Amino acid sequence: MNKQKLINHIKASNKRIRCDLVIKNVTIIDVFNKNSFVDNIGIKDGYIVGIGDYEGVEVIDGTNKYICPGLIDSHCHIESSLVTPAEYYKVALLNGVTSVIADPHEISNVMGIDGINFMLNSSKGIPFDIYFMLPSCVPGTSFESSGATLLANDLKFFYKDDKILGLAEVMDYPAVSNCEDNMIDKIYDAITSNKVIDGHSAGFTPMMTNTYRNANILTDHECNNTEEALEKVRRGMYVLIREGSVAKNLKELLPAVNESNCSRFCFCTDDKHIDDMINNGSINSSIVYAIKNGLNPETAIQMATINPSILYKLTNKGAIAPGYIADFILLNNLEEFQISSVYKEGKLVALDGNLVGLNNNLTKNSFLDSFAPNTINLSSLKKDDFKINIPNRNFKNLNVIEIIPNKLESINLKVKFSDIDSMKNGKFKYFKCSPKDDLIKISVVERHKATGNIGLGILKGLGIKEGAIGTTIAHDSHNLILAGTNDKDMLFAAKELEKLHGGIIVVKNETVLAHIQLEIAGLMTSRKYSEIEADLETLHSAVKIIAPYINFNPFLTLSFLSLPVIPDIKITDKGLFDVVNFKFIDIFE
Repeated sequence: MNKQKLINHIKASNKRIRCDLVIKNVTIIDVFNKNSFVDNIGIKDGYIVGIGDYEGVEVIDGTNKYICPGLIDSHCHIESSLVTPAEYYKVALLNGVTSVIADPHEISNVMGIDGINFMLNSSKGIPFDIYFMLPSCVPGTSFESSGATLLANDLKFFYKDDKILGLAEVMDYPAVSNCEDNMIDKIYDAITSNKVIDGHSAGFTPMMTNTYRNANILTDHECNNTEEALEKVRRGMYVLIREGSVAKNLKELLPAVNESNCSRFCFCTDDKHIDDMINNGSINSSIVYAIKNGLNPETAIQMATINPSILYKLTNKGAIAPGYIADFILLNNLEEFQISSVYKEGKLVALDGNLVGLNNNLTKNSFLDSFAPNTINLSSLKKDDFKINIPNRNFKNLNVIEIIPNKLESINLKVKFSDIDSMKNGKFKYFKCSPKDDLIKISVVERHKATGNIGLGILKGLGIKEGAIGTTIAHDSHNLILAGTNDKDMLFAAKELEKLHGGIIVVKNETVLAHIQLEIAGLMTSRKYSEIEADLETLHSAVKIIAPYINFNPFLTLSFLSLPVIPDIKITDKGLFDVVNFKFIDIFE
């Protein structure tokens, strides 16, 4: 803010000059006292200058409407939406979200510093605030092959950017606990820069949380139950309640929130496809759910506004009060959070479910069309690469990855070899998929440096009866991940994804049933969100052909099966990984 604006705000606040916009007789949601009251609001130069009797150039009658601050998503990965920031923000605004705290570690694991710069540059010139946390773990662990490595010295200079709020989810607990130099340097740089540090504390014991708090790690979005959430709060952490396309923790965690501790909770989406945001909402949907399940509306809104603002030191956001930026929502109904209009810095940007007043030339970043380097570098694949050899020794069980629908966690299932339908009554050199038992193959193929690494495993719970699916979205190192009933279709899917320069695909009998091209790092596309919504609808229809009974998102579910920091068992390009004991294991036990 320049000096003249400061003077204008003071003069407008004491009525010496007129406001730009006044909203009269509106019910104001007070996130400080957690109640509401009827009054008028004066706005000047995109800031709220006062509550009271004001006159303005433009006057809106707010009778029978509610006004609340613009919503803040406290933790998200924009790459997971499949679109760039220049398209993502449009859907966010329609859901009342005016700011997000984003972690660009998806694209950074593929492209390193270039990925961070891409997200920063493609976020410029849009009527929406995207703040960033610097990726702390690139690669996520040493148990997988990533496209890049980011050291402390690679990140430090970014703290000079006002859009950088801190260090993103620290998921490498051993590196913190063992005080490894590079991790300690990253943490120390964030602390000395007066920045926030996010955690990633899946399956943590209370003692492990003690270690994270001593490292100044302040948040966690991986809690699974009420007891875990309360334990994190007890130790001084903020809990970010996640409701994404796969990981959904709101139902389990909401009972932990009460009027005494609600200031320590925020809402977040983490990973959400753009079609899910369009059809099911964003942070606004979490507010609706919380209210319907007994939470005070003002408390639910507090968790989506002032709480993340305080947490991430956004001192002029998150409230309807003098001195705060005029990011706000007008609601027709409070309990159902029915959005009438959305304002960004005092300007109308959405009305009755439609975007308004946006300058398409302003929001079009010219470099997006040219920024699409091919990041898919596979070694020469052949069908035999997907064969799982049966060892010439006695064994009883197979270590199988079992999916838990709508959860990032998985089960290390012990399956008796003798019980598998396809393997009965015969001597086999190779494992044969058994769709009847819902046992198929899963594979992670290294795709950054053509190393030839291929991890193989057996998967239960995806429900695929024939064909294969594949994607270049495979958290967090984003190698190529495939699941299928036969080697031919898995090989075909891999080669088609290579031709696309990345994406998501469904195949059957070496024929493409549907695909989405994600030409930016194999994670995103520069196309319009409406096009991607249509492509995703086609993709979900196609997967029903090969998995007719599936009732969850198979593509996002598959993409998280390669994340070796989420219990119990995962797979990387280096093999099957026991997350509980932090070691690689054999398929045959």
